[in-house]
Amino acid sequence: MEIKGTQRIEASRTAVWTALNDPEVLKQSIPGCESIEKVSDTEMNAKARLRIGPVKASFSGKVILSDLDPPNGYTITGTGSGGTAGFAKGGAKVRLAEDGSATLLTYDVEADIGGKLASLGGRLIEGTAKKLAAEFFEKFSVAVTPPAAHPVVEPAIIAAAAPKKAGWLRRMLGKG
Repeated sequence: MEIKGTQRIEASRTAVWTALNDPEVLKQSIPGCESIEKVSDTEMNAKARLRIGPVKASFSGKVILSDLDPPNGYTITGTGSGGTAGFAKGGAKVRLAEDGSATLLTYDVEADIGGKLASLGGRLIEGTAKKLAAEFFEKFSVAVTPPAAHPVVEPAIIAAAAPKKAGWLRRMLGKG
């Protein structure tokens, strides 16, 4: 299975690079992630609990970073075992490019699965993989983007902007 994409992140390339190598940011961003342990500058162990179609499993795996080119990108490879659910292995080339004050993160993923997971069918697996990637990037973008880039809406403004609805009694009495 191959998945390619580009994500625009409202943060500097250096900030995105730093976050891609920070186990805490990754733990917050990876769907179902329970733990990430940095073993060395290029190796991490991770545990995640995921549901893929009807199969729910806990995966443990190893992630290795190679072809490091800070802050431009790297290659990430990993293997994971989900017990009776099966296994997953694969890799991705991740590239970072400046886009004004933001960063374009381009990824090219190749993955292979086996066991019960492989019996689910390519469309379900690919759909789930794309959904998980979208969820990762949404969480990652929030974690990396400076707070000033996130609009803060005061509750009083929301209440004032919302039209006041009459309750059922007021409507019956013609006062709403």
